[in-house]
Amino acid sequence: MAAMARPSGKPGRDCPRCPRLVAFRKDWRAREPGWFNAPVPSFGPIDARLLIVGLAPGLQGANRTGRPFTGDYAGDLLYRTLLDYGFATGNYLARPDDGLALRDAWIAAAVRCAPPDNRPTPPEFATCRPFLAREIAALENLRVVLALGALAFRSVLEALARNGVTVPRPTPNFAHGARVDLGRVTLLGSYHVSRQNTNTGRLTPAMFDAVLRRIRREMGERRTRIS
Repeated sequence: MAAMARPSGKPGRDCPRCPRLVAFRKDWRAREPGWFNAPVPSFGPIDARLLIVGLAPGLQGANRTGRPFTGDYAGDLLYRTLLDYGFATGNYLARPDDGLALRDAWIAAAVRCAPPDNRPTPPEFATCRPFLAREIAALENLRVVLALGALAFRSVLEALARNGVTVPRPTPNFAHGARVDLGRVTLLGSYHVSRQNTNTGRLTPAMFDAVLRRIRREMGERRTRIS
């Protein structure tokens, strides 16, 4: 099978669109010149049926390594569960050269650059949203979108609307386990896989396991966990 094209219009390494994020990026390039310190590209095969959308790159995770959810605790839970449900192959060793590959899943972020205090501003979400919308348009087999957290959930709905998807009014509220039927695409919500959420018990491994099990059911598959 011929390789499928990657989505066009991704932010360049020196994307100038968000002044606050540009200044933060420059500061960390000076502090840690060996880190990635740039807009983090999405990860996965473009023929994926599942899209997972996080908030933004973690400063010492994806911003350091250059791969979504790689190098911090959030990746430990996320990739372990994706492996368990057959959405990834290989081994997750918290580095971009570990040989991990996604299968039928694409991972993106609502904001592509690491923000101070892990808090993007509303204008930063809006400025970065066209990149997410273009990726959604390129994911021709998309069936399920999993948004990690309320801000990602809202950004996904707005990106889907940019692609002509009719979003219910009033806008659906985020909740862990939220489900929005949007016709061709189903949107699911989950608490973010952050250390803060897991340390406090807001999100447990069992809760996130149930989310992936539900995704397999949404895809019409009886197969669930494979490990």
